[in-house]
Amino acid sequence: MSSSTAHLLTTLFMAVAAAVSYPSRRSATDLDATPRTTVTFDELSGVRRFSGRSLNYSTLLLEDDQGILYVGARGAIFALNSSDVANGSHRTIHWEASPEKQMDCLQKGKNNKTECFNHVRFLQRLNSTHLYACGTYAFHPLCATIDADRFMLPSHFEEGKEKCPYDPARGYTGLIVDGGLYTATRYEFRSLPDIRRNLHQRPLKTEESPLHWLNDAEFVTSVLVRESKDSPVGDDDKIYYFFTERAGEETTSFFDKSQVARVARVARVCKSDVGGKKILQRKWTSFMKARLVCYIPYYEVLRSVCSLDGGGWASTVFYAAFTLSAQWRTMEASAVCRYSISAVQRAFEGPYMEYQDSARKWSRYDGVVPEPRPGSCITDRSRRKGYNSSQDLPNSVLDFVKLHPLMFEEVKPTGGGPLLVKKNVAYSRLAVDRVQALDSHSYDVLFMGTGDGWIHKAVVVGSSIHIVEEVQVFRDPQPVESLVISHAQRSLYVGAASGVLQVPLSSCDRYISCYDCILARDPYCAWDGWGCRTIATADRTGLVQDIQSGNKGCRSSSGRGSLLWKNRTVLRGDDVLLPCDQRSNLARAIWLLNGSEVPAAGQDRLRVGVDGLLVTDTQLQHSGEYRCYGEERGLQTLLAAYSLTVLPELPRGPTAAPRPHAASQAAGDMKVAYVSAIVALVVLCAVLSTVLLYVSCLEKRKGKYVLGEPRPASVELQTVSANCLRKGHREEEEEDEEGLAYPDGCLRIIPGEAPTAATSPVKELPVAVPPLPPPPPLPAELTNGVGALPSVLRKMNGNSYMLLQQQEEPLASPLYSASFTEELSKILEKRKHTQLVEKLDESSV
Repeated sequence: MSSSTAHLLTTLFMAVAAAVSYPSRRSATDLDATPRTTVTFDELSGVRRFSGRSLNYSTLLLEDDQGILYVGARGAIFALNSSDVANGSHRTIHWEASPEKQMDCLQKGKNNKTECFNHVRFLQRLNSTHLYACGTYAFHPLCATIDADRFMLPSHFEEGKEKCPYDPARGYTGLIVDGGLYTATRYEFRSLPDIRRNLHQRPLKTEESPLHWLNDAEFVTSVLVRESKDSPVGDDDKIYYFFTERAGEETTSFFDKSQVARVARVARVCKSDVGGKKILQRKWTSFMKARLVCYIPYYEVLRSVCSLDGGGWASTVFYAAFTLSAQWRTMEASAVCRYSISAVQRAFEGPYMEYQDSARKWSRYDGVVPEPRPGSCITDRSRRKGYNSSQDLPNSVLDFVKLHPLMFEEVKPTGGGPLLVKKNVAYSRLAVDRVQALDSHSYDVLFMGTGDGWIHKAVVVGSSIHIVEEVQVFRDPQPVESLVISHAQRSLYVGAASGVLQVPLSSCDRYISCYDCILARDPYCAWDGWGCRTIATADRTGLVQDIQSGNKGCRSSSGRGSLLWKNRTVLRGDDVLLPCDQRSNLARAIWLLNGSEVPAAGQDRLRVGVDGLLVTDTQLQHSGEYRCYGEERGLQTLLAAYSLTVLPELPRGPTAAPRPHAASQAAGDMKVAYVSAIVALVVLCAVLSTVLLYVSCLEKRKGKYVLGEPRPASVELQTVSANCLRKGHREEEEEDEEGLAYPDGCLRIIPGEAPTAATSPVKELPVAVPPLPPPPPLPAELTNGVGALPSVLRKMNGNSYMLLQQQEEPLASPLYSASFTEELSKILEKRKHTQLVEKLDESSV
């Protein structure tokens, strides 16, 4: 994104934040973080991949103690070895939709390439021996209880329309808590979104009348918080649901007044809720929801939420990733916020909102709130008043719950603003791990999957985020669908459409120097004096690490002091580039020429760029020693060193001055060489002319072309050989199929009119045959003879003449002395005694 676009985005962020009265202490530019290093797909190491014949490996269940990673995909369930997902020891359950269900799905107008399959959307541990799985089954949801040891489908399936969505693309979340199945989605084909509990004695769902508790909700995730553990008030465990829905309260639309804004929500229910006795029968009595804000309320869409328990439920934190809503059109940005469980509880303990029918909007409720507090779980205080379960609650409380599901207070992020606002990125999934560093502090490490197949690894330092690296884990861009962390294997499992990846949590061996290791600020890595090591496997004695500032611990003041020098030699006036590879995206290149710093803006034909230092139109004063340092967080690391030499001209070897006699002799030799070349060219031309003449003579003897003077348009026949006439008398009555020539090549004279080109029934010539070239002129010395006759059809004095064949052999007959007129007279005299066909042309030849 250009600087102008970034400035516009920042301005819009601040304008919208001010419009909705939600101040931020830092601007979007300050919140944006650049990944320190970039690792492309071809640079990956230690990554294992699994992919079968299925697609959409998006449902992951890790059992670290068993060493198994269960994967739900399209038409299959896999059990992979969590230590190495690619070792080939996996087990497979094939669970395809039947052809009948696929045909029924197709008849409903669904896509037979994406939707009419069995997409496994739910896969969790049911008890110590069985797994529970649900799939869309071509828009006919089914669920199955799977024996984990035998790992095969049962003979009987359960109806899944109350537990699993029809649509594989619909937002869905589910948990199994103490044998009960808690799910949230849009279940039936045209139903409203709902939060339900199944596999329980008391199935429950949300209320739909007179108010819909959920307004076109799209669910993201659900989290169990064991608040009953060590609770001083005897509280109940709660399930928190995170989703996005249409806003019902009054909003400020910055882009389009006609569009209904969508907001992020967090809702909760109590695990021990059993519904009401007369009111809210088989409905939640503890359902409450509040708005979740991060940076730009009403214009951010919740994409992913992950939670982290720091040893007790009271320290639970939620990390949420947001992207901009559709109103931002072509702009793309993501925000990451952190929320504490105490902030969520404060919102649910605050004032309620009420829907005003007259104004058709939600507003704050300031009336009387009945006791016990509506929406709260059963606690010790409630039990002392005789309310041992939700069915004991008074009707006034249940009526209030029906009409007041929305809280007035917002759940705001820790610190009052986001940890990160990243431009040009759409985060799709989050996972978080907590690592204890060498300074005895615990740091949260976020793994953020993007919509185009990258993983951003970041560490939370105070109220900001430092992105350690960005890693391209898929060659083909595709959204990251699932992220699961394994502490036993020190791996991150990535689920996507094309397969499952096992990525190491850390790759400390990428950092080749102390400064690289320290500046990375990776909580998993530390420097031991010889290399960058993983602190989980190394002895912590003597290790160096600095997560807070990232610039302390290395002994020398500069890195890579023993770097080899490179020599460069150029001519004066040439350009030369001195490369300097900056491994870190956060480092700034500093060039020293003979100990003096070259300004970043450049001077005297020196240009500092991303790839190195460009010296244009080099001069003698540019010779010297060049050093390139990478400066980051106050530390300088030597990256390249060059010795540049600029020469005034090409160097020449020692030669003696030529003598005058030698010079004149050399000039004479050159003249001789020129004359010899000219003679050789003349001889070559003569040879070529002779060859061409010889070829022409050969063509003449073959009867194709005859060299001579140009001839007139009409030719007069002078003489016909008497030799041919005798043959004409002897074979007059024998006409061959061609009918117009003797075997020896003489002309055959036929009385009558010769056929013309327009009327002759001659055979068709092949298509696209080029016309024959015009015949050569008749030689002056050949005044008689058939051999000199034209070879094409011509017209003379209105009569047609056709040359049938020529005689290639020379004629030795003495009758050649007879004139053509005498021979023609004899022929005509003979024709007087011959009966001619009627209407013949008497002068035809």
